[in-house]
Amino acid sequence: MSNKFSFQTKLLHNNHKYDPETGAVSVPIQHASTFHQSDLDTFGKYDYSRSLNPTREALEEVIAELEEGTRGFAFSSGMAAISTAFLLLSKDDHVVITEDVYGGTFRMVTEVLTRFGIEHTFVDMTNLEEVKSAIRPNTKVFYVETPSNPLLKVTDIQAITSLAKQHGALTFVDNTFLTPALQKPLALGADIVLHSATKFLSGHSDVVAGLAVVKNPDLASRLAFLQNSFGAVLGVQDAWLVLRGIKTLHVRLVQSVKSAEKIAAFLAAHPSIKKVHYPGLADHPGYKLQKKQAVNGGAVLSFELEDEQTMRTFVENAQIPVFAVSLGAVESILSYPAKMSHAAMPAGEREQRGITNSLLRLSVGLENAEDIIEDFKAALAAAEQSKQSILQRG
Repeated sequence: MSNKFSFQTKLLHNNHKYDPETGAVSVPIQHASTFHQSDLDTFGKYDYSRSLNPTREALEEVIAELEEGTRGFAFSSGMAAISTAFLLLSKDDHVVITEDVYGGTFRMVTEVLTRFGIEHTFVDMTNLEEVKSAIRPNTKVFYVETPSNPLLKVTDIQAITSLAKQHGALTFVDNTFLTPALQKPLALGADIVLHSATKFLSGHSDVVAGLAVVKNPDLASRLAFLQNSFGAVLGVQDAWLVLRGIKTLHVRLVQSVKSAEKIAAFLAAHPSIKKVHYPGLADHPGYKLQKKQAVNGGAVLSFELEDEQTMRTFVENAQIPVFAVSLGAVESILSYPAKMSHAAMPAGEREQRGITNSLLRLSVGLENAEDIIEDFKAALAAAEQSKQSILQRG
């Protein structure tokens, strides 16, 4: 890939712009599970598709180039990527991890890694003193989500990676919310970047996939060994779908971010909204840091209504977003973290982290922002009317 091109152009003009064998402008889908070997003693590049497949390899090369790493890895889901990265740890190792982390990651750390003697400490990663106080002699990984899910807290990637290096630890960064289009953690010192490629990278709610990118070649070799050993690799049809989605990543994010900024501003000014969590708003605690380490605030935000009943009435009346798990798609997705993304987290743990029963997360899609705002105005009005009716009956 030529370094003279912008990121937008690199999405299309890379080493897989066309098939050198046929000239086809789409990566071939190679369904073969095994490959003929012409020499008894020397095998070819491909032997078995769990170890390496040409279609999956194309995706792995593309994401590595976009994240400015040396090697990429494609997995069967975001959690498969995260779980395989955690297999770099051993018994008695310790992880310092973002407190309002994705529920699936919380479940992996608290209910799976603990069975293998791997310890963890959840911290507010925006508070460096709290992070420092959590470090132990056996701390081997700092796990960062920034912006975090679902409260959109912003962690200083460079500060965390500096701390990690001082203690001989690795830094993992989940870059799902922003993608390399908006944030490049490896350039800020991270060791492994992780993605649920189900989200913005594929972008169409039609594939489940995970990606990892590593900068250090030795670490990449260790992760490659684990990918092959654990075997949770991405299928070729899904790899092709992610490759196709990546081609439109830039234009989708331009539209979605522009709309997210408008919707966040509308919600922040509405009297029925208690709080909006969006790092693209100037009053967000991480606004300046977000501008420093990322292009903008992204296309995901969360907001809190007055109480759970108001939230329920709002959801019942909002017509445009699909009410569903996941994010990062062409359609706007409204989610309820308490029972969706963070259902694996006990209620007490959620409340302690500020993930209340009146919190909603919105992933902004490609619809007209004004249409969504009008839709939300009507849903909020219906929620307020319902509340007044209940009070009058009271």
